[in-house]
Amino acid sequence: MSKKKKEATPSGVEAVAVPQSVNHCHPFAALQGCCPGRQAELELYRSLREGIPIIDAALDKIERLLGNFTVCCSDERAEAAARRFMDEVRVGGMQTGIHAFVRTFFDQLLTYGTAVGEMALTGGRLTHLYNADLRDVALCVGENPLDVTVCTQGAGGKLTPVPYPALILKSVLNPAPGSVYGTSLLKGLPFVCEILLKIYNTIGINWDRLGNVRYAVTYKPQNDALDKAYAKERAEQVAAQWKNAMQTGGTVKDFVAVGDVSIRAIGADNQIPDSQVPVRQLLEQIVAKLGVPPFLLGLNWSSTERMSAQQADILTSEIDFYRRLLDPTLRRIFQVFLRLEGYGSDVRIEWEALTLQDITELARAEYYNAQTQKILNELKGESA
Repeated sequence: MSKKKKEATPSGVEAVAVPQSVNHCHPFAALQGCCPGRQAELELYRSLREGIPIIDAALDKIERLLGNFTVCCSDERAEAAARRFMDEVRVGGMQTGIHAFVRTFFDQLLTYGTAVGEMALTGGRLTHLYNADLRDVALCVGENPLDVTVCTQGAGGKLTPVPYPALILKSVLNPAPGSVYGTSLLKGLPFVCEILLKIYNTIGINWDRLGNVRYAVTYKPQNDALDKAYAKERAEQVAAQWKNAMQTGGTVKDFVAVGDVSIRAIGADNQIPDSQVPVRQLLEQIVAKLGVPPFLLGLNWSSTERMSAQQADILTSEIDFYRRLLDPTLRRIFQVFLRLEGYGSDVRIEWEALTLQDITELARAEYYNAQTQKILNELKGESA
């Protein structure tokens, strides 16, 4: 990146970092964008995380298991500056440190399949990182399908390309052929989640009907004419006394009636259907799609020790995939920072090991490979 000549600023006024991907127009302009299907999809995935707690918990587990990283450079001074930048860079308006940016960026990537961020400069130096709201931006393809432009959405769905595209960070998860947008990790779950939410809602309605007992008080007049003539007045008296008896106010009251009066609990003959089997079937589909072992989500499903180890290995491979997906974005951030600081060192991202168990398993595998190689060398020596 070529350094531009500093523009003259009034005395006492300092240039500040301002994100260029912010929507400064009408607050409801996102609803008037040119991609209504895309906006509806964003709201759908957000609603899934709010409506199904296990989905939100699984994504949080994946984000935390991503782990920490460090930056390595061939120049020691550049490496020291990059590590200070990791801890001191401002993220948004309230956070500090590049890990806060990566957490939100990765959360967008998993939930929506697309993540957009921005590097903001102050006085020719990279000082801020900003996570853009996907409702305010759109990815557009020009005449060349390999060129993707990031645009802000204005009033009436008007798209305006950002003035400094070199400062924009974008990443997509498993994009479909010919598409500039990624595929959400939650794709395929709306149908299953709709059934699950219907079951949960029905359970709440049934408990509201059966748990909070309601009574049917029936007064049946006798055959004599006097009783039939005052049936309405007596029914009103029965209703008033029953209401008074039920509103105890901390004291227990009895209900006494004369005549043919029957009282029964509404819905007492019905039973709440067992939802354990269908709910578990639906949760199995959700867990299989998210790729998180059930024991990490608090699901007490029967599993052997070997099965748990295999599930942990699969999750480890998933985390490695996500790390490789984030590597280009992280390297670009540090490269821009070092170039603006005057360093020409290369950048390498090193992630920490996931767990101590992974380190043990890798060491055991290396030990077995060394033993195998030793035996093969001995056999070759004897045959010679």
